[in-house]
Amino acid sequence: MESPSRKNGNPTVEISFVYWVSLSFFCCLFVFPSLIDKKATSLCCKGMLANSINSTSHSSSFPLHFTTNTTTMSSKDCGSHGDRRRKIFRRIFAGILIFLLIVLIIILLVWAILRPSKPKFILQDATVYAFNVSSPNLLTSNFQVTLSSRNPNDKVGIYYDKLDVYATYRNQQITLRTAIPTSYQGHNEIDVWSPFVYGSAVPVSPYNSVALSQDQATGTVMLMIKIDGRVRFKVGTFISAKYHLNVQCPAYIQFGSRTSGIIVGENAIKYQLVTRCSVSL
Repeated sequence: MESPSRKNGNPTVEISFVYWVSLSFFCCLFVFPSLIDKKATSLCCKGMLANSINSTSHSSSFPLHFTTNTTTMSSKDCGSHGDRRRKIFRRIFAGILIFLLIVLIIILLVWAILRPSKPKFILQDATVYAFNVSSPNLLTSNFQVTLSSRNPNDKVGIYYDKLDVYATYRNQQITLRTAIPTSYQGHNEIDVWSPFVYGSAVPVSPYNSVALSQDQATGTVMLMIKIDGRVRFKVGTFISAKYHLNVQCPAYIQFGSRTSGIIVGENAIKYQLVTRCSVSL
């Protein structure tokens, strides 16, 4: 959720929004009052004309020209009555629209000044405890990953309401989801998490199984560490609605003689990655 001029915003949405607001303002200020006033004036004139005809039919002593004059005066009264109603409607609608536009301008100004930027994520390292493929196409894996998150905003805090970490291979999930505790991240703060992600005898598609065997033979397997969750932004005392957070961190794991990891325990290898992650909201 970043600024269109700085990041990946969508200025077309803002232009369309301004267009529809302007169109609504024009309709409410000119079109709708005119339609209502024309209808009211028509009903008023019909009513007065009917009253005039009724009074003429019940009073035979009045001359015909008196009835015609009364009808003419009533039409003029209807016209002035419609003008007054039109002015009242326009003033009411104009007042409401002006108030709404002022509120909209204030919201847009605050949003432009304090527009929050997306958090920055880095995959610092990954420790591999197990990564075994068995027949028929079953994968057992166990990792511990270290992820850091930085809030780049100077005046906006971030609530991490729900975050789940898991690993995928060629868009197929190969581990269970591991939940990260909810937390609040202040201005320019950095949080570090080190969750375990694992999967036991996870079925792998035949196509991915062949590709995984080939990658292991070449000595490098590219996994994707993903974070899926919900975040909220805090600006002063205002807290936004929840936004869906999607983070993808590529992790290149090397095996065999090409390994660049550090042995940290029995059958455990730690890889220093320091990989920037893509973040979308």
